[in-house]
Amino acid sequence: QVTLVESGGGLVQPGESLRLSCRASGFTFSINDMSWYRQAPGKERELVAEINWNGRTTNYADSVKDRFTISKDNSLNKLNLQMNSLKSEDTAVYYCHVRKNGINYWGKGTLVTVGS
Repeated sequence: QVTLVESGGGLVQPGESLRLSCRASGFTFSINDMSWYRQAPGKERELVAEINWNGRTTNYADSVKDRFTISKDNSLNKLNLQMNSLKSEDTAVYYCHVRKNGINYWGKGTLVTVGS
């Protein structure tokens, strides 16, 4: 079955960086578009970044553009999110996502906390 496992979250100070990873299994990772979402306390889940199957096309939420970079390593079945210049408003649980055959699949998420 489709499995997505995120890692790399933690507590950082404003201006610092984190790199999230998502290890995927149970489907052909190399031919699927992937994305990262996040959900802050009391808010709805929102799209952060998405990448097409071969990694050549990316799209970002305006709030993270020029700070976050999504990438896809098809040889390792791994999706990454490099987050630089983190802000307090980036605090959220970050989720790896894939949609296959009309079904949305999510990991359990990894918590990113920016600030004290």
